[in-house]
Amino acid sequence: MKLVVGLGNPGKQYQHTRHNVGFEVLDLLAKHYNATFKLDKAFKGEVAMTQVGLEKVILLKPSTFMNLSGESVIQVKTFFKVELDDIIVVYDDIALDLGRLRLRLSGSAGGHNGMKDIIKHLSSSEFKRIRVGISGTDKALCAHVLGKFSKTETPEIKIAYQYAKDAVIDFISNQPFSNIMTKYNTPAI
Repeated sequence: MKLVVGLGNPGKQYQHTRHNVGFEVLDLLAKHYNATFKLDKAFKGEVAMTQVGLEKVILLKPSTFMNLSGESVIQVKTFFKVELDDIIVVYDDIALDLGRLRLRLSGSAGGHNGMKDIIKHLSSSEFKRIRVGISGTDKALCAHVLGKFSKTETPEIKIAYQYAKDAVIDFISNQPFSNIMTKYNTPAI
């Protein structure tokens, strides 16, 4: 069983913002697998389930807002008894150039509050992640991450979403994660 988590903030006002790249990638995955998200209050998020070969796959978009994402992740992990090794989280990273992907087997939160909360609730940082570069700025951090991509940035970030989706598909198909990292840890697109 695989748990794929995409981080973002719920609500129309946050759609297509830099902070919601995880939701965007999960929407592509749901479309790819012909799965439908449904709000599940017990899991504090939108959940889509699918079967890929013998692998059951849970797609999760926490509805707790970014800084409380761990509450949703721990509920799903516990209920379905998902192993840490079978969890992958997709989220934004201001430290990476726009469109750049950085996959890791584990690691720190790197200042990302959603990841801090997930690490706290799982009592571990030993789970896979895909960071999607949204570029930093001199503007206020909150305004930047909650802002939308410009018309010139949009084509570039959409390519990154496709690559992140493909990396998750490889993860679901149980390819060695070291191979997936080699394939998708890219320079700026």
